[in-house]
Amino acid sequence: MTPDMVAELMRQLMREAMIISAPLLIAAAVLSLVLSLLQTLTSLQEQSLTSVPRLAVIALILLVGMPWFLERLAAYTRLVIGDFHRYLG
Repeated sequence: MTPDMVAELMRQLMREAMIISAPLLIAAAVLSLVLSLLQTLTSLQEQSLTSVPRLAVIALILLVGMPWFLERLAAYTRLVIGDFHRYLG
């Protein structure tokens, strides 16, 4: 396995990781911004006010998006296993 093959494999892996994690990270960032703005406007400084809704939204996105997440992971696994002979020599 050449260094170029390793770099290509790692590039594909990082791309899939970013695609799979993007919906969760974007939702958490947007919700945090909205909740922080709400806390600032209402002067409520309760920590559970931000963490509980964020955890609930992340859990909901994971439940709703699980088929898509698993399909992406399975497709990547099939791609890597299908090209495995190329990496061995």
